[in-house]
Amino acid sequence: MRSIVTVLLALAVVFGAFPACKSQSKAEKERKAALKRKAKADLREDETDVDFQAFIGRLRKAVASRDTAALAPMMTPNFGYKLNPTMEGEGVFKFWDQENLWPEVEGILSENFVKGDGDYMVAPPQFADKSLNYDGYRAGIRRVNGSWKFAYFVNGP
Repeated sequence: MRSIVTVLLALAVVFGAFPACKSQSKAEKERKAALKRKAKADLREDETDVDFQAFIGRLRKAVASRDTAALAPMMTPNFGYKLNPTMEGEGVFKFWDQENLWPEVEGILSENFVKGDGDYMVAPPQFADKSLNYDGYRAGIRRVNGSWKFAYFVNGP
């Protein structure tokens, strides 16, 4: 009789543990899926956006060929190109020529863009990670009235 009670008790413990494992496993899977969705949305929100990819392609091509006529309408009117002292708007192409920055602009634009502060997509990705304290050249792109615009290319802290 004791062995039957012991076996039944053991079976109850074993079968009682399975539902708990399943619900914990299901909760863990849901948590991991949610984290994966959030990470993808945060880091590369517009990576699959055809409009964004087309804009980046046109922007890279215009910079590579130094086509200022094609670049100008792709930029915001208050395009930022120097932090200290603050310089924005007209004069950016002259500044890039004087400082020989065209290769730097081309290099940064060849990087992947990731979600930055606010509504900006930024390159390089290191700039979006605040823990790295990145203070090199960086580019920002954002939507203005439904269209993507090149908003800044600056250097410094």
